[in-house]
Amino acid sequence: MTDETEADLTGGTARRRPKANVEQVGGRKLKPSTLMMGHGYDPVLSEGSLKPPIFLTSTFVFPNAAAGKRHFEGVTGKRPGGAEGLVYSRFNGPNQEILEDRLALWEEAEDALAFSSGMSAIATLFLSMTKPGDTIVHSGPLYAATETLIGRILGKFGVKWLDFPAGATREEIDAVLSEAASGNVALIYLESPANPTNALVDVEAVAASRDAIFTGENKPPIAIDNTFLGPLWAKPLDQGADIVVYSLTKYAGGHSDLVAGGVLGSKEHINTIRLMRNTIGTICDPNTAWMLLRSLETLELRMSRAGENAAKVCEFLAAHPKVEKVGYLGFLDRGDDARQADIYRRHCTGAGSTFSLYLKGGEKEAFAFLDSLKIAKLAVSLGGTETLASHPAGMTHLSVPEARKQALGITDNLVRISIGVEDADDLIADFEEALKAV
Repeated sequence: MTDETEADLTGGTARRRPKANVEQVGGRKLKPSTLMMGHGYDPVLSEGSLKPPIFLTSTFVFPNAAAGKRHFEGVTGKRPGGAEGLVYSRFNGPNQEILEDRLALWEEAEDALAFSSGMSAIATLFLSMTKPGDTIVHSGPLYAATETLIGRILGKFGVKWLDFPAGATREEIDAVLSEAASGNVALIYLESPANPTNALVDVEAVAASRDAIFTGENKPPIAIDNTFLGPLWAKPLDQGADIVVYSLTKYAGGHSDLVAGGVLGSKEHINTIRLMRNTIGTICDPNTAWMLLRSLETLELRMSRAGENAAKVCEFLAAHPKVEKVGYLGFLDRGDDARQADIYRRHCTGAGSTFSLYLKGGEKEAFAFLDSLKIAKLAVSLGGTETLASHPAGMTHLSVPEARKQALGITDNLVRISIGVEDADDLIADFEEALKAV
């Protein structure tokens, strides 16, 4: 958000002035969990209201015609950096801009954008970065709708793709990027942990490979979907990513009552994506932005509790005789996959609360387990206060071709579980009873 003087502001907006932000106390840099309570908002500009009002307006009044022209120069891209004021709710708004300021704080990103859903964020990113004939190189698996967007929709417009498995080594990544380099690679797109297998991508290896193979102006940016672990347990910008994508529906929203998306990164990349968002109107609405501001205040508390619960639940499940395997990041150091364990140690500060449960059997056993749950809800999504369980092969990834599902480990006996903030022992009792039906 652009800093403005009070004279530039119109009609009691919630846009911040520099003095509204307290980012240090006694030389101590404040943590994001503290800054979520007020960063980017000055109560003086909104009748002293402790919390930002919801600005339900489609348009904003310009102080004068010259200001209106300058704002539109930014909105249309004639001048880089976006609008310097509030223009129209397809472009920006007070609630959205406060939200974007606060989102950027968690990963110390230069800038951020809010979107109407995670997929609208991803689609806007792809549309802003690619043109016919370009190639997207991506890790696999991806969320099914993302794979559909790349393979079926962008493919119709001449955008090609190559992929490598989520756990690929530097040599495997080099081979794919070298093959792709014969054309124009517009974007390297990652998802880590992969949905739904929980496989980690070595972001550092991808960045090193990109930097070795591409030089100068043809160096493609690296974007990553950080929904499963971010922003508490993973910060991919530190490993060399340029752009971070979120389904804010998940942990950031965290109450299963909104749908939204976010993109964070350098001002250069965010400005490019903003121009596309301004054109196609994929910004989130002010009410959703306001709800996200509320949710960000408890983000650390909710994620911490869910993570602690998941560790206890996974210990129980891993020891159960009807369980084939638990794909939980916290178990990587105990397994025989040294590659994944190494990535986890370098990239992650926590194992998260979403994991893959492989039951002994197939779809019949998975469905019996799911249908017997009492506390956990049978629903797609993750990162909410409640525990959710679903069947990826028959639900979220149903549209993925069968051969690709098998290659990516999305099997009929796989159940994806997202642990919430309930009592951990109550959840264990629920899973224990449900396993009796298997």
